[in-house]
Amino acid sequence: MRLITIVSLGASAALGLAALFVAKVVLPVQAAQATPVAAPRPAARTLPVVVAAQPIGYGVRLEARQLKIARYPTDAMPAGAFSTIEQVLAQDAGGAPVTLVPLGEREPLLPAKLSGPGARASVAAEIANGMRAYTIRVSEVSGVGGHALPGDRVDVVLMRDLSTDDKHREFVSEVVLQNVRLLGVDLNADPTSTKVEPPSTATLEVSVPDAQKLAVAGDLGTLSLALRRVGAAEIADVRPMQSREIVSGGAPLRRLGVAGPRRAAAPARAPIIVIVEGDGA
Repeated sequence: MRLITIVSLGASAALGLAALFVAKVVLPVQAAQATPVAAPRPAARTLPVVVAAQPIGYGVRLEARQLKIARYPTDAMPAGAFSTIEQVLAQDAGGAPVTLVPLGEREPLLPAKLSGPGARASVAAEIANGMRAYTIRVSEVSGVGGHALPGDRVDVVLMRDLSTDDKHREFVSEVVLQNVRLLGVDLNADPTSTKVEPPSTATLEVSVPDAQKLAVAGDLGTLSLALRRVGAAEIADVRPMQSREIVSGGAPLRRLGVAGPRRAAAPARAPIIVIVEGDGA
């Protein structure tokens, strides 16, 4: 009886080991042989592109340590990109160029973002085709307290003094231009600048006829800026505003057909009676 038990236990152990061998060795090998081997994918072709190795600000003269090479797929190559750092550092008439826009880390360097031969960071690089840069004189008040920064949009208002003498003061304001891009404030032309200072000059991007308007308006009176909301491009229908329209409640008196306030008539005086005593003289 004991022999039969020992034989049964041995057979069970042998069958268990056989099943374990099949599960661990035979089945994985058969599955691997049944699975088709995928063909290796060809490596995508890439080309070298010079990118910024770190954030680079506006108006910075480039150095080799600020640049590095990145690999770009051929179908994602930026147009005009440089392939070597030496090309970038010789862009400005054989010398290192100056950045005309801020560059982020790993951003590709392109010719439009760098100064050209003999150039430097200036307002001239920011002027759109067919436009001109025209500078007007402003003060802390007329320059919106220094809150207008390069890249903002403004309206230009002209204030004229039409007084004939010191007793009869008459002023008129007119909107000369609307929705004009501000290129620079004093010597600051960085569109990413957050530096707020009381300005003394403002450089505007205008057409040639608008530059003529500003030239005449600057001699007629005082020019000031009105800062527009970001994204606001509407052109308001405005007319000149006279000082008498403000003090009279919104419209000139003569335009309303009113001659002006009349003085109240003086009350009629009663006749004077003189009483004489004595001889009646």
